[in-house]
Amino acid sequence: MARLRPHITVVGLGPAGTDLLGAAAALLAAPGRAFLRTARHPAATRVEGARCFDDLYESSSTFDEVYAAIVEELVAAASEVAPEPVVYAVPGSPMVAERSVELLRADDRVEVTLLPALSFLDLAWVALGIDPVAEGVRLVDAAAFGDVAARQRGPFLVAQCWSRHLLSEVKLSAPDEAGLELPRPVILHHLGLPDEVVTTVDWWELDRTVEPDHLTSLYLPVSPGPGGASSGDEVARLVALMDTLRECCPWDRVQTHASLMPHLVEECYEVLDALSGLDGTGAASAHLQEELGDLLFQIVFHARLADEEGQFDLADVARAVHDKLVHRHPHVFGDVDAESADHVVSNWEAIKKREKGRSSVTEGIPAALPALMLTTKLARKARSVGVEPYDAGATSATTAALEALVQRSADAAPAPDDPLAGQADELNMQVGELLFAVANLAQRLGVDAEQALRDRALALRADILAAEGVPDQEIGNR
Repeated sequence: MARLRPHITVVGLGPAGTDLLGAAAALLAAPGRAFLRTARHPAATRVEGARCFDDLYESSSTFDEVYAAIVEELVAAASEVAPEPVVYAVPGSPMVAERSVELLRADDRVEVTLLPALSFLDLAWVALGIDPVAEGVRLVDAAAFGDVAARQRGPFLVAQCWSRHLLSEVKLSAPDEAGLELPRPVILHHLGLPDEVVTTVDWWELDRTVEPDHLTSLYLPVSPGPGGASSGDEVARLVALMDTLRECCPWDRVQTHASLMPHLVEECYEVLDALSGLDGTGAASAHLQEELGDLLFQIVFHARLADEEGQFDLADVARAVHDKLVHRHPHVFGDVDAESADHVVSNWEAIKKREKGRSSVTEGIPAALPALMLTTKLARKARSVGVEPYDAGATSATTAALEALVQRSADAAPAPDDPLAGQADELNMQVGELLFAVANLAQRLGVDAEQALRDRALALRADILAAEGVPDQEIGNR
């Protein structure tokens, strides 16, 4: 059946000599209508009488100009001989680092058929003895390496290192003496050819070991750049570590959601402790970083357990909280106005109530929260629905109750009008009323009652240490 549009068949020349051409050999043997992106490839000799585009590299000022010109010539040639196809041969495989093929596929003036071939990547993984999926290797063009390495840590397979200048740029991307601390790079040169070179070199020898050309690549176990890995890369490494621990560590292997609960609570409090100790110093920040990491690991652990049960994984957790926060910030991502923080809280509570299908704003508040935290949250919820949780006019009664408690604690005989005279449960109720009054007052003043009491307790600890003659820094977090 004749094709209605001009047609281009793109074939790969493979990574090295003619012995690796594969299925492309039959098409390349056909006379006429053949085009080569470049003759600078060992298998190009198989394509006799083909139009080669190497002259465009000499006459154009940028690679973009070269590839645009190649596309125009190929479209014109295919239009002239339509409905018969023309054959366009590129080094390696058509879908690996071939910008001209990418442009052809996006051009609606022609139909494009791709005939895959062996890529230099296949030879590289064998030469390096690594599984690129397991290692998380990223393929990078040498010309773009500097920008990528500034954001990610690797490992990288740097392709198209065709000049000493490009190799020098990679070498110079390392800060002074950084190369001495990093795994050494591997040069991959002429893979699959008789003069193949696979050698590990020192950083300062990158541009001195071989005479590079279009068949030269470089493997970097890590980036020499200052940027380090992205947050996504590091989280992925942590998830991979969790997988390994779950499979190989006897302790991690037997843990459950229930068994990890005490550790989660402990890590939360250690983060709070690190936050309270922030003083602007590097040591305090490093301590907070460590404790946040421990807490993150607990989250990763619980997500892994849920994944094993077929419930959800860490990506689901991140996606859910992302979407929830977008939905609950219509004043940022929608057309809702919120002129103050109070308006934001009010909108948040209304949205949350609709989302959860709850009949009360108190639903979802754990009754097992520390009492001061529970009181603060309930007081905030009460005011969000117009309920004042404490009668401000009861101050005198509260003061009288406090004085009576102080008197009783001193073993003084209660006065006849002692409001606390009675049963033990009444005493418990009165103490609760006093604590509630204080917690409610703190919430109205914007003070975290739990933290305020914690700070006061820690001040008492400091007094105890002073009385004992023990420096506070010797106690730390023991």
